[in-house]
Amino acid sequence: MILEPCLPIEQVYDILISKIRGYFEGAGMAKAVIGLSGGVDSALVAALAADALGAENVHGIMMPSGFSTSHSVSDSEQLAANLGISSEIIPIGPIYDSAMASMEHFFADGRWDTTQENLQARIRALILMAYSNRSNALVLNTSNKSELSTGYGTLYGDLAGAIMVIADLYKLQVYELCRYINRDGERIPEHILTKAPSAELKPGQKDSDSLPEYEVLDQVLHMLNEEELSEAQVLEMFEDKEAARRAIGLRRKSSFKVMQIPPVLTVGSHPLVPPFKCL
Repeated sequence: MILEPCLPIEQVYDILISKIRGYFEGAGMAKAVIGLSGGVDSALVAALAADALGAENVHGIMMPSGFSTSHSVSDSEQLAANLGISSEIIPIGPIYDSAMASMEHFFADGRWDTTQENLQARIRALILMAYSNRSNALVLNTSNKSELSTGYGTLYGDLAGAIMVIADLYKLQVYELCRYINRDGERIPEHILTKAPSAELKPGQKDSDSLPEYEVLDQVLHMLNEEELSEAQVLEMFEDKEAARRAIGLRRKSSFKVMQIPPVLTVGSHPLVPPFKCL
């Protein structure tokens, strides 16, 4: 997977570092706060922020729920230690339970769906924004281009933030940049780079439950976004028709979310836009 235009990974790193610094200087701000999930996206954003702003100006908040794995916290703690950033743990279970109790009539049928999942994401955004207001720090969003292109994110939850740092990088490019950051030693823990990606919003959840495998998804999205091929052209050219249809359908269905996201730090010449004209 390559960027458009084709850029060396070290140049991608330099562009993002420069744009983070420029954004903060323009806003007259020095501090950043990041939700550390134990996943690769938040790990990459934390590393970029530490390099751009100084580790002393970056704070990570781990917000485990009852669905979080034990390594989500331990991996995040190791990441914070490796980067030299401050961090803390604020479990969201009590807030989630209170919210569910307050709205219990919404859930009288006992059915589990994205409502409960989105509630967790929005509680985490609430905590990050409270810290942001209290500490005069900007929230850095950690969503990538693969997720944004397919609606794999929660409005007013994990799609919130002052800027979207890696929203012009596909998931496979996220891993590539992490490897570059680890070129002289392990800054991002290896376990974060090797475990299966998961939002951890329900028991046993994996990204692949909701999305095609990233090796397939990123290829389809690259053809649509960067190569500017039509949906019909992609379907004609792509060997796995079922996976291509699924990716195209997710992209079209999620367009309304893309119109509401924070500013994106762009790297390539094709920033993410909805696959339809703005009203």
